[in-house]
Amino acid sequence: MNFKLPVSSTESFDLTQRPRRNRISESIRGLVRETRLHPGNFVLPLFIQENSGSTPIHSMPGQFRLGPDALLKEAADAFARGIRAVALFPVISENLKDPKASESKNPKGLLPRTIGILKENLPALTVITDVAMDPYSSDGHDGLVEQGKILNDETLPVLAEMALVQARAGADIIAPSDMMDGRIGYLRKALDENDLRDVGILSYAVKYASAFYGPFRDALDSAPKSGDKKTYQMDPANVREAAREVELDVREGADMVMVKPALPYLDVIAHVRSLVPVPVAAYQVSGEYAMIKAAAKQGWLEEKKAVLETLTSIKRAGADIIFTYFAKDAAAWLVRSQD
Repeated sequence: MNFKLPVSSTESFDLTQRPRRNRISESIRGLVRETRLHPGNFVLPLFIQENSGSTPIHSMPGQFRLGPDALLKEAADAFARGIRAVALFPVISENLKDPKASESKNPKGLLPRTIGILKENLPALTVITDVAMDPYSSDGHDGLVEQGKILNDETLPVLAEMALVQARAGADIIAPSDMMDGRIGYLRKALDENDLRDVGILSYAVKYASAFYGPFRDALDSAPKSGDKKTYQMDPANVREAAREVELDVREGADMVMVKPALPYLDVIAHVRSLVPVPVAAYQVSGEYAMIKAAAKQGWLEEKKAVLETLTSIKRAGADIIFTYFAKDAAAWLVRSQD
């Protein structure tokens, strides 16, 4: 059967729109690039421990629990690469955990002491701290537990005392990740009434009950001892609920809002970006990190290209700030690509 083609291979035809002209060379591609990554948009999450030196996290190859000496070195290296913010997550000894997360209110505890070390040695580094009970709780939940139920209102004073200890130690931004209702307004009032008005709040406003948190809980030994977190973390099927969460948190005083995880929720990041005027952060979580590392180890994908592509997708979706364990590597790769 013969088909009539519009032109033969030797003929020309009137094609005025040729998008490939904007992709013809690296310099032109650079001129028209819509989304750009920069180390200054990255936040490096760091796990901290009491012991000096470092302890490998087996489910997160290349990541470590860091003692004060190793932590300071890691943070200084990140700062030298253009990363201006770190997020701290403490590994608390089991003997210090109890149902009320009492250790979280200790001004001489691991996290406040670590904040002090960083602010003394790297004063220009922004220190972001996690406000949630689970690292300190013997129940492993983000709120007080009573007969299997996670209490909301009763948890808020615990979070406030924790936040005040962190802020007084020098934290620049507190980041409530607990997902209790009303906690942003409660924390904002507590900070303001204690002359800590300049301390920012980055709300984990949209935190899903995700399967991608496993390596993180392994790193902190903070998995729930019973039940799950589905009564306070969000259902992965929902997006309209995300709009409600971010709008409430901004109204209550959040300076920034977070979507977590990142890659499975790029549509949610884009939706949140369209709704609120404050900066939007996204967290490329431990499971996302571990998947890329595992596939790269098997030779199934090229790590550098996969990392930069995923980070670009998160930025393209609308994230102003990206929490990523790849921050240092990505910063180095971006610098080399500009040389």
